[in-house]
Amino acid sequence: MSEKIIKTTAVKKIKKLGAEGLRMQARNTKNTAWDHWGPYLSERQWGTVREDYSAHGEAWEYFPHDHARSRAYRWGEDGIAGFSDDKQRLCLALALWNGQDTILKERLFGLTNNEANHGEDVKEIYYYLDATPSHSYLKMLYKYPQAQFPYAHLAEENRRRGKDQPEYELMDTGIFDDDRYFDVFVEYAKADVDDILMQITVHNRSTEDAPLHVLPQIWFRNTWAWDHGATRPKIYAKAHQHIIAEHPALTEYHCYLEGQPELLFCENDTNVQRLYNTPATGYFKDAFHQYIVDGHPQAVNPEQTGTKAAAHYVFTIPAQDKIEVQLRLTKADSAKPFNDFAKIMQKRRAEADAFYADLQQDLTDADDKLIQRQALAGMIWNKQFYYYDVPRWLEGDPTMPPPPTERCHGRNHEWSHLNNADIISMPDKWEYPWYAAWDLAFHCVALAMVDLQFAKNQLLLITRAWYMHPNGQIPAYEWAFGDVNPPVHAWAVWEVYKAERDASNGKGDLAFLERSLHKLLLNFTWWVNRKDIDDNNIFQGGFLGLDNIGVFDRGAPLPTGEYINQADGTGWMAMYCLNLMRISLELAQYNRVYEDIATKFFEHFLYIAAAMDNIGDQGVGLWDVNDQFFYDVLRFPSGEKMPLKVRSMVGLIPLCAVEILDPELLDKLPDFKQRLEWFLAHHPGLCALVSRWYEPGEGNLRLLSLLHGHRMKQLLKRMLDETEFLSDYGIRSLSRAHMESPYVFDCMNNPLSVQYQPAESESGLFGGNSNWRGPIWFPVNYLLVTSLRRFAEYYGPEFKIEYPTGSGLFISIDEVADAVANRLIRLFRRDGEGRRPIFGTLEKFQIDPHFRDHLLFYEYFHGDNGRGVGASHQTGWTGLIARLLQPNRRGQEQENEHKNHLHDNP
Repeated sequence: MSEKIIKTTAVKKIKKLGAEGLRMQARNTKNTAWDHWGPYLSERQWGTVREDYSAHGEAWEYFPHDHARSRAYRWGEDGIAGFSDDKQRLCLALALWNGQDTILKERLFGLTNNEANHGEDVKEIYYYLDATPSHSYLKMLYKYPQAQFPYAHLAEENRRRGKDQPEYELMDTGIFDDDRYFDVFVEYAKADVDDILMQITVHNRSTEDAPLHVLPQIWFRNTWAWDHGATRPKIYAKAHQHIIAEHPALTEYHCYLEGQPELLFCENDTNVQRLYNTPATGYFKDAFHQYIVDGHPQAVNPEQTGTKAAAHYVFTIPAQDKIEVQLRLTKADSAKPFNDFAKIMQKRRAEADAFYADLQQDLTDADDKLIQRQALAGMIWNKQFYYYDVPRWLEGDPTMPPPPTERCHGRNHEWSHLNNADIISMPDKWEYPWYAAWDLAFHCVALAMVDLQFAKNQLLLITRAWYMHPNGQIPAYEWAFGDVNPPVHAWAVWEVYKAERDASNGKGDLAFLERSLHKLLLNFTWWVNRKDIDDNNIFQGGFLGLDNIGVFDRGAPLPTGEYINQADGTGWMAMYCLNLMRISLELAQYNRVYEDIATKFFEHFLYIAAAMDNIGDQGVGLWDVNDQFFYDVLRFPSGEKMPLKVRSMVGLIPLCAVEILDPELLDKLPDFKQRLEWFLAHHPGLCALVSRWYEPGEGNLRLLSLLHGHRMKQLLKRMLDETEFLSDYGIRSLSRAHMESPYVFDCMNNPLSVQYQPAESESGLFGGNSNWRGPIWFPVNYLLVTSLRRFAEYYGPEFKIEYPTGSGLFISIDEVADAVANRLIRLFRRDGEGRRPIFGTLEKFQIDPHFRDHLLFYEYFHGDNGRGVGASHQTGWTGLIARLLQPNRRGQEQENEHKNHLHDNP
């Protein structure tokens, strides 16, 4: 090949990849560590399990918000718009003071699980607006009131309210009335791997001038207080606008400050005098608060050295005007660090625009682009450095008092192998500043859109030896690693693998698939050994993510020794079998050894399907023939069984166990095909039960499902009924029929009921705020949509379903999937009046130009009106909206056709 052709090819490749693509390529090949620095700080380190050294696991009370400014953290750091290296040794974040607050605003405030009427909740307004996967550009917005922040009022009013009342939010206090607030934008841009630009732009939205103290902060995580002889790093002033940060592992960084700020220094050490009334001298973690808010000049170190520093800017910002502050953190010693600052910042913004323009080239609607981009930005911002060494946490530190003896038998003591110190995708970084295994699986499916390598690494990480229990269990979450989450990991592995294969001309990452399968085999064995009590392929999983959808707390022992055969738990396991079978078949095309494993899971799936239909001699199955629905079945100690006839998402989960086999694939794997045909020939009852195996679908495809045509239609009849599951905004987690007709179970003369509650829980049972009794949850909705698409592949366009039930309009299954997806998308889109359902009746959020296009990705959504409920920054699994937004207009057209049909036929 000539040199000219080589150069032309290289130029075309560079243009195709773009600047961000080249950065990602360099990172993936380990040539350049573009992810060395990122948005890795938590938004709340206080009140977490890691920081809890109480005797009985009272994390919220042991380390409250009031201690956070004065107490050095053991396992991590937090901050507003936080940024750090990937081991969280050196940190950047923003602090603010409006001249009125009683606390320097260094971190986000919220109420603990025991303070709020619906559980823990962040009481701040902030948004993640933009991000690239290499963190070359990041942007967020924090809205800071100009009046005194109502800390006590928020706590008192929420404490006063009952479960039947809504949460009392910051916007409800009236503190944003008359636009008396600052819009604080924080942008990060990387000039190079270790050259970070931070720009703070503050807009005064008020019609009056307003004072503001702005303090960009730099500090070292405290790694020296816990061991004898540990090295203390050092931060000191070199010149008026120049700070040096020295660390034995990071070496030397230079921090440059634009303008003429006052430089403040202290130590990132606990103020034992304030917290414990222990005499002590020094310059403690809360020194900047004491200096600025309390007016104690002696609180900061006059020698301008320590392990924490801030640049203190004082402004009076004119009405409806703005100010800017610039900071640069770099390894280079530069005489003119800000000469190219604006140019680099603008270049990175343009590269971020180019990256998303390429990703969204098939999206035509500007609002859809905005929704998708902010959803993905939130996914990237919600990465966090997560450090938790369980054996060290159990035993305590050499320089600290030993932990209470109770903790040796308390929370997580059975996970003494677990030692985490990694960057992990979080559900969010305030209410869930810890990883959750099944949340993570959904995160990775969304993250694969922008960062396949990170998504794959996350899925592998959670199965590594220092995460997965030696018995094969995947850790659930730090509150209780031993809790049971739905087994969706294999599904996510297969989805991420397919995403890469489809984007790479059919070349998937087989090494990733094979590594994942080996670990998932261990996990599957754990499930079978631990959660199938009678060894009959019916599962009693426990929590399973649908905890308070039923009569009992399914994660706890039942009152008189009963246990529940779970429709969803068993459906999850059937889905798990099919996922592992499909992964094995993919690998078997390259290594025939995996044909045997695929056969094993094919057969196991069929046994589970049979068991769901008929359990034991009494013949009480999970499928109710009369109601045409799946129910949990309560088994009494006597052996008697009784269905718990709650129409809930529990009964829809079996839809997710569906797979299609292509005849071309079967022809490539003769051993698997031969065993499959032998098994079906000798077990005709199983074949008839679970699929139309002998009636090939479109393209001679073969279907594996817990629901053949008739049952699937009957189940979808319920699911697509607007008086039951189908909301204008997706599939409810509980049938709306239970609003007027609650399900009631008599438990030892104590009536237990399940009633449809479309939003916040009215009960403190099973977690209180984790309400599945009506709201719309994105992850299970997404699974249902993708499962419907699999059914559509088999049945083809001629197989029609009434949609919605009772409308008289019949459409294909693929069109049903599109229509449900569009109902979910409708949560975020502006309607004809410019209103977004997620914002409910919050008028400022709906109409104010400084609010209406900044989106929140809630934990779940009101089952009737789509209002966002729960954690307001639960971008994790709700980030799947980015996937659904990829162009597929048939569903929208079908929705319009349905509206026209109802208009013509009222």
